[in-house]
Amino acid sequence: MAASRSIAVLSPRNSFLQARCIHSIALMQRMRPPSTRLGRARGPSYEATMRYNVQQKRQLSSPRDANATQPPMSSFRLFLRAVRQGLSLRPIVSAFRGQSLRTLFRQSPEELVLAIILLGVASGICVYVIYAYFTYFQSEQFTRFPPHIAKSLRRALYYSNYAPEPELALKYYKLALQQCSESGLDPFSDEVMGVKIQLAAWFQKIGSYKNSISVLESLLRDCKKWVEVMEKSVRDGLVDSSGNLADIQNQQGRTAEAGSESEADAKPENLWAKRTRILGKSVGISVKLGELLADEHVLQGDAAGEHLVWAVETVLKELQRRQVQGVKEGEGDWMTPEQIGGALEALGNHYESKSLYYLAAPLFLQAVTLSPPNSCHTAVLMNNLAISLAQQPVNTSPDPNQISQATGSGVAARPSRSNLLASARSWALQAQATARKVQGEDRTDECDEACAVALCNLGDIAAMAGDTDEATRRFGESLVLSKKIAFEPGAAQAQEGLQRLSAAPSRGSA
Repeated sequence: MAASRSIAVLSPRNSFLQARCIHSIALMQRMRPPSTRLGRARGPSYEATMRYNVQQKRQLSSPRDANATQPPMSSFRLFLRAVRQGLSLRPIVSAFRGQSLRTLFRQSPEELVLAIILLGVASGICVYVIYAYFTYFQSEQFTRFPPHIAKSLRRALYYSNYAPEPELALKYYKLALQQCSESGLDPFSDEVMGVKIQLAAWFQKIGSYKNSISVLESLLRDCKKWVEVMEKSVRDGLVDSSGNLADIQNQQGRTAEAGSESEADAKPENLWAKRTRILGKSVGISVKLGELLADEHVLQGDAAGEHLVWAVETVLKELQRRQVQGVKEGEGDWMTPEQIGGALEALGNHYESKSLYYLAAPLFLQAVTLSPPNSCHTAVLMNNLAISLAQQPVNTSPDPNQISQATGSGVAARPSRSNLLASARSWALQAQATARKVQGEDRTDECDEACAVALCNLGDIAAMAGDTDEATRRFGESLVLSKKIAFEPGAAQAQEGLQRLSAAPSRGSA
């Protein structure tokens, strides 16, 4: 009854819309396929058709050859993929993006700061390792050798400097020298002699002075022998004007023609050039032997003097030979003035240690003339000259042998005491002025130390001359400067001078 009442109250407009909707629904039902309208009436043929369509779609979506498998990837490519993934910086970059970094900082600020510091330290270590590899292990001192020799030298220097192991270092030094001999390298080349000199320096570093001296003496004997044989060949006429052996000149010419253009442009070293190089190296080795033999750990002064005298005589003889005979073809320049001055200074220091000041003074004077004017070491040489002049004894009746020896050293006659002190004071003042005027990159700590020593020498000279006030003032200035630059030997010497001056009146009164 309720339903009939509700239908009865519908308006004509609502009745029209309802009839329209019923008509549309009937039309849609007629448009459906029979399989949709008669779902319950599906038969076996319909199910077989649908199953066939599904299988066909699966075949179309699957690969053409379902049984085919891809070939396995090689181990090398798998290794490269793993290395690429391991070295990828994408996770680190993504973690340090703005949003991710802020999130990590809010969650754990301490751990994030520590991670950034560790990452920076690791990056610095990597950069240092790469720099050390290319600047040390791939430097010219190794690349000039064959690979197997360079490998032994790297290990020798590693166990010498970075991870000190004397037994392993000596083992690889010996192995490197043996490999040089087996490879046919010239034993008098700069490379092979450099290995022996490095071995001697390492022996000195670890305190084995005897082995260091033994290595250098053996090398010096070989160099002297080569120079003697070469000079004998020149006297016998076996060396031509071009500095080559006469019997192999034609063979060298054919070899040069057969070589490449780059090898033809590079002029080979002739015998005269090799003699200059080996003789100069011999002088340096002899000077080094003199210093080692005079060391407090060895104390073989006589042997040290012999090596130093030979070095100076060799330098002067070679200079004289070149002035008389002239420079040979391809011979090259002789030692530099600084190197010659170093040999003279070494012999002068030896004579000064023996209290032979009249022999040390002319050597220091020659070294000063060969040293650059704007050099801190020039001031040091001037101080040595000043103290050698001040400490020379004055004999009223000198021995004739001493007079002849002094004359040969460049000193005509023994001057008076006052003249020696005046000359010594002049050189000390000049040393002070030279040390003060050196500026810029040429100025080193040696200049300040030379100033302190010059002031102390002026105090000693004034004390020798009897001027106590001048000596006290100079010693005081030296003490202040030595303390300012933290030069302990200068401060100790100045304090000792002041103590001598303070004790002198008491001894006089007693």
